[in-house]
Amino acid sequence: MKSNIYRLVALMLAVLMLAACGSSKKAVSSGPKILNLALVEEAYPNRYVDLDYGIRLNVREGRSDTRIVQKYDASAVSLPAVRVNPDLASFVGESARRYMRTMGFVFNADMATDYMMTMTLREFAVNYLSGVGWSGTVQMNIEVHDQNGRLVYPNVVVSGRANGSGNSSDFIAAAQILNKAYLNALKDVDWDRIAFFLRKADAPALEKNKQVTGEGNTALESTVIRWYIDSSPRGADVSSRIVSSVADVKNTNQNYVGSTPYETTETFDIKGLTFNNSGNVQIEITCEKPGYITQKRRFNLRQVIEQKEISTKFNLVKEE
Repeated sequence: MKSNIYRLVALMLAVLMLAACGSSKKAVSSGPKILNLALVEEAYPNRYVDLDYGIRLNVREGRSDTRIVQKYDASAVSLPAVRVNPDLASFVGESARRYMRTMGFVFNADMATDYMMTMTLREFAVNYLSGVGWSGTVQMNIEVHDQNGRLVYPNVVVSGRANGSGNSSDFIAAAQILNKAYLNALKDVDWDRIAFFLRKADAPALEKNKQVTGEGNTALESTVIRWYIDSSPRGADVSSRIVSSVADVKNTNQNYVGSTPYETTETFDIKGLTFNNSGNVQIEITCEKPGYITQKRRFNLRQVIEQKEISTKFNLVKEE
């Protein structure tokens, strides 16, 4: 009888000891750990100066797993409870703006002409592996739209990684690794390409695929074309229209511009036109006068852009 009692007491003690061991393993997750987020390095200053257009930044949450620590093999029972300070979306928005301002980007300059940059968070985590230490990973999707909502910088993924030694309880080291990974993600952004869209090039050939939108933000729209249309005899009506074989540029009806001799200087306002597609777009000039045969001539826009001139003379022939 006594032996049975001793066995029962021993069994109860063993259960209590196992419970104590289990609770000690779970202690890792007791009490949230705070990781202080910071921009640990400033951008190279004044890298982009005299940009013609401003930009706006929108930060979105797009993580499928919002846990800051997702792997932690120092405990086989549970993950540590971890929070970041400040709030993640607020931190990324504020720090990214500061990083970009240092480089020369101008924020909220003019709502009518500002471009919109969207950062979507895909991963923002730091993990611990025994024998390896802390490793941080930050991934974001970046895209930029122009004033009309047209995507000009495609949705691309930027990423930053960082590793460092440290024990499993060193959450200061974990924060440092995570901050370094975030900085590397910012460095992975193609800032040169984004700045390209915020600046007018000196010549259309330097921005081959930038479309005319009517906002005056392309080199094409700043290219002054001289028109000189004459006829013999003079006093003929001059009309023009666009003839296009590309989908982005629409054909137009004839538009009366004046009578010969017609001379003016104009800039381009042909929606959808780019330097690259200009070779497939023509301007048709029509010259007509009562009692004379109507004449038409076409000018290739690529040649017009390069020569900066549309010049011709119609020798009108009387109708029989």
